[in-house]
Amino acid sequence: MALIFDRTGIGSSKALDWLTKSSLRRAENVLAQNFLKSVACGFSLSKIPMSERLFNWLTSRGAGVFLHPTSLPGPSGIGTLGQEARQFVNFLADTGMRYWQICPLGPTGSGNSPYQCFSAFAGSPYLIDLTGLVTEGLLGEADLVALQGLPDDFVDYGAQWHSRWKILRTAFDNFSKRGQAADQDEFAKFRKTNRGWLDPYALFMGLKNQFDGISWQEWPEEFRRYRTLTKRSVSRQLAQEALAHAFYQFVFFKQWSSLKRYANKRQIQIFGDIPMFVAMDSAEVWTHPELFQMDENLKPTGISGNPPDYFSADGQVWGNPLYNWPRHLADNFRWWLSRLRASLPLYDVIRLDHFRGFHEYCKIPPDATNAQVYQWEPGPGVKLFKIIRKCFPEAKLVAEDLGINIPGSVRRLVDDTGLPGMKVMQFGFEGELEYLPHNTIPDSVLYPGTHDNDTAWGWFRTQGDRVKRFLKRYLRVSGNDVSWDLIRAGYAAPSRIFVAPLQDFLNLGSEARMNTPGTSSGNWCWRFTSSQLDNLWKNRAKELREYAKLYER
Repeated sequence: MALIFDRTGIGSSKALDWLTKSSLRRAENVLAQNFLKSVACGFSLSKIPMSERLFNWLTSRGAGVFLHPTSLPGPSGIGTLGQEARQFVNFLADTGMRYWQICPLGPTGSGNSPYQCFSAFAGSPYLIDLTGLVTEGLLGEADLVALQGLPDDFVDYGAQWHSRWKILRTAFDNFSKRGQAADQDEFAKFRKTNRGWLDPYALFMGLKNQFDGISWQEWPEEFRRYRTLTKRSVSRQLAQEALAHAFYQFVFFKQWSSLKRYANKRQIQIFGDIPMFVAMDSAEVWTHPELFQMDENLKPTGISGNPPDYFSADGQVWGNPLYNWPRHLADNFRWWLSRLRASLPLYDVIRLDHFRGFHEYCKIPPDATNAQVYQWEPGPGVKLFKIIRKCFPEAKLVAEDLGINIPGSVRRLVDDTGLPGMKVMQFGFEGELEYLPHNTIPDSVLYPGTHDNDTAWGWFRTQGDRVKRFLKRYLRVSGNDVSWDLIRAGYAAPSRIFVAPLQDFLNLGSEARMNTPGTSSGNWCWRFTSSQLDNLWKNRAKELREYAKLYER
């Protein structure tokens, strides 16, 4: 018997009676307890008429694949924006997909997390297709030797850091000496158009090179304060280094724009991501410390984290600086609008990471080693989204509103904005019943798991017998093909967008997990090989096209 909900979103007496009397209730007490918590928040149906919400863009069904570009195959040890990315787009189009979801594209630092970038505006030079630079005559085949022979199933970021920057600098030097006049003009135009974020970022990266990569907070005093530094002349060497980093951004965005046009031409939408927070060691904090909770000595008065939860018993210390929201409000969220203005051309749909932070954010002491001590502080709430709606009425935004025991007030902010939320089936089978496929609502994005979860097989193998029995009973399956059982259930679910990680389409286990929250090493490294995609394409394309047709995606 299916769960029944009334129009307020609270479970009806029939549903509660079923929950009380069923064998599931006797076998899985945790499921019932978490269900009662969930219905108290009114999760199943919005109470706000669609006409009164700020956004209402998700009106058609579609499916997609979650894959960060670093995981693509290729000859340089890391996925890039070259031919392999286009071949992946071809796979998506041929199998009836509509979305390619990715993580943030920014330049990563220590830990290699795309959610801890040196800039909220820049792109990652690691993603530049070096073969394309060979075609343009800016590199020779011999220049790429240092990156040849690297593993094809994971990213060796140390090797990328050691070799890729030298190769890119060679391309810049060649561009400076013999670049075509039209390309030089295009570069000058790019610098002028993006000078608001590009000039500070390029100088920031030049200084990081000068100081051997250490955080800006450890630089000599005369370099730590951006406004003071800009009043002085910089050395010719530093100016050239900054210009090189501006060139890397020029190449990145040129290649990304070309790839996005190709995807859109094949009717594939790029589903991007904006992190809630920026990294402490970033150009934005160095340039605009007044926008963050920093003291007069440029030290944070609190940092971001997450209380103990599903992922970590001690909570998570993220370490990001916290926004000075009153300052942002005073200038009508100018910085946030600039961030969105730069992001909207890059993506067709944008996921807003850690949406809860717009309602309230977790503040922990700046020297904390865990998040056992924390306090919740208010975020900007709906005020920010009203201004976003006024400036960007056609924006297609998605709220990452995942979490255990999310307050009803956060759910109300999602409803007020009208943004689609996210649902993860793994949580549903573990006891958070709002995430089960039949309980999802049309205005949502459904996943078996995201980049922060284990793969479907990895997750299933670590579950206890009760969860395994429930999944097999719920899906009416043997449990021998868990990844594809969840994929099929996702296609059939009410959520208008269903996205699964490529690892699940490939039937991979924990060895292919992309990220384990609360850990600082071994993440963001997974890659697939061309043969894996070819086999999936050959053996399952017809089935995926059938799912797309059968379930109107």
